[in-house]
Amino acid sequence: MTNTAHILIVDDEVNIRNALVTLLERKGYQARGVGTAEEALDLLETTSMDLVISDLRMPGIGGMEFLRRLHTKWPCTEAVVMTAYGSIETAVEAMRFGAYDYLTKPIDRERFSIVVEKALERHLLAIENQQLRDRLETRTRFERMVGESEAMQRVYSLVEMVADSDVTVLLTGESGTGKELVARAIHHKSPRADGPLITMNCGALPENLFESELFGYEKGAFTGALITKAGRFELADGGTLLLDEIGELSLKSQVDFLRVLETKEFRRLGGTKVVKVDARIIAATNRNLAEAVKQGDFREDLFYRLNVVPIKLPPLRERGDDIPLLVETFLPEFCAQHQRASKEVSREAMRLLRLYAWPGNIRQLRNLLERLVVTVREDMIQPQHLPEEIRASQEDIRTMVVTLGRPLEEVEKEVIRRTLLEVTNHREKAAKLLGISLRSLQYKIKEYGIRE
Repeated sequence: MTNTAHILIVDDEVNIRNALVTLLERKGYQARGVGTAEEALDLLETTSMDLVISDLRMPGIGGMEFLRRLHTKWPCTEAVVMTAYGSIETAVEAMRFGAYDYLTKPIDRERFSIVVEKALERHLLAIENQQLRDRLETRTRFERMVGESEAMQRVYSLVEMVADSDVTVLLTGESGTGKELVARAIHHKSPRADGPLITMNCGALPENLFESELFGYEKGAFTGALITKAGRFELADGGTLLLDEIGELSLKSQVDFLRVLETKEFRRLGGTKVVKVDARIIAATNRNLAEAVKQGDFREDLFYRLNVVPIKLPPLRERGDDIPLLVETFLPEFCAQHQRASKEVSREAMRLLRLYAWPGNIRQLRNLLERLVVTVREDMIQPQHLPEEIRASQEDIRTMVVTLGRPLEEVEKEVIRRTLLEVTNHREKAAKLLGISLRSLQYKIKEYGIRE
């Protein structure tokens, strides 16, 4: 852990408290001091601390009770206790309550520094383990969706919010961003999870086949209709119907679908019986439907009926920090599938992967990694193994396209990330290029969770 860690000193002896705060600040830590456990608990409600160093004998809430409350409510915050020589047994007992170590008074500065450093290392390990658990939980909760970036966290949040309802969802985003995975996650987290998830690719159907494919047909409805066949809508009864590439529907097909979307009733082609279906609708498209409405290519009433809850999938170029995690996920999968020895991506090759714009998004990354697993004989994938267009991406590191409406925090994070990549994670050089202090840069790296 860097010396930007936040440390709280809890001691009713003002001189000791102030001396320790000063010592920590001289070493570059962010340190604060309070005189009672009550003050410490109030502060912890609003301020995150990496390490708390507390006396055991204090007025009001005692050190042992304070330690118990700290460990219960903030389990990832490390604790070190201070005690007089005659109370070492009590300090050992405190360690059973979760304290990392103890210090005896008067405080030995050298030992104090060592204990603080070791406690912060343990805190960092606890945080990393928690992040790993969260990552594994995320993968379980959201199918095969992989990502820890802020953009993906917003997607996960929306999936959680809409899953237990029947609200219509419109998934938008470029090709290859994982819209079908999001649809599957919504379905499998919903009360309809035991029902079917039926997918229909609207872009693959000519207009004259759309009606029969969606609504089905009766025997003899047309030449070649030798049996009665249920359509996709009917097959999705009790479950979810995913209409992929909804933006490719013809205007006539849009009219047919809108009517059924509103009533959930239809007749099979060539039939007279009304079929009523209970199916949730999720639509997906890589087109800008609002713009298509303006151009007269998509019905406005259908757009608003579908766009009840929009979820936009971010392109891979806007979530570069997720690329190492995606590589870490896909490589073992392809190695096992093709019976190849385990492979890793070198630091420089990973840097190039993170710089590349990925016009084909995650689908393109998956295809590339599968190819590398099959064609690279070495255990380590190096820059020379990558396609020329990716190797050339380093030339564009100083160029960044900002989409209108993208949050400023995301833009700032991307600028910092690219700058660190340019200087091979040399923080002092990065801070100089950005025109900010090293401490400000370190704070931003921690705040945005930027991987180096």
